[in-house]
Amino acid sequence: MYVALDDYPWAAGVATELVNTTAEVWRGDDRLPDLAALIAFTDLHDAPGDLSRLARRARGADLHAVHALRTTVRGLIDHPDRDRLLAGATTLTSPARGVTLVPDPARGSRTRWALPLSEGATVADALSLICGVGVLGVVHTLGEQRFRPCSAPTCRGAFIDTTRPGSRRYCMPGLCGNRVNVTNHRARRAATRDRRPTSEQSP
Repeated sequence: MYVALDDYPWAAGVATELVNTTAEVWRGDDRLPDLAALIAFTDLHDAPGDLSRLARRARGADLHAVHALRTTVRGLIDHPDRDRLLAGATTLTSPARGVTLVPDPARGSRTRWALPLSEGATVADALSLICGVGVLGVVHTLGEQRFRPCSAPTCRGAFIDTTRPGSRRYCMPGLCGNRVNVTNHRARRAATRDRRPTSEQSP
């Protein structure tokens, strides 16, 4: 397995999804409670090189290592000091065995730089490498201001923003964004009712 350096938006997305599986984010419900859940997670975020295959070989210790990894990555997102991000992400990429050129399937005979995973690596090693590439790529290309907490008032999530304008506000836009929109809509309706003249409110 390898992770191409220019795939950092995808890698940062995997890092975001991983840190937001915790019970802290889901109000007591850990979304990676067992190996079956880990396999399902890797199936959703598979990369060239069989991330899912590594998950299917995992044991209990590997699951604990993934839990520790998401805590580490969350710590980086929560404290986005540039030097700290670079040092932390460099450590995360330690399961790689150097840097190499690999074929770019989208560009014919051209190649791109990638970090291959060491032989005998675990699923936690693979996810660590992915998260490290995501963090390093975003810091280098977009800046440390792209590491943020979710803007939803009741959410404890966090994310790495790889959007072009850098305007992402929520860790899970489809969930947190919709909740905020519903709350705001209800507040506007209530305010409209409160502003009506007394005669209009009478039966």
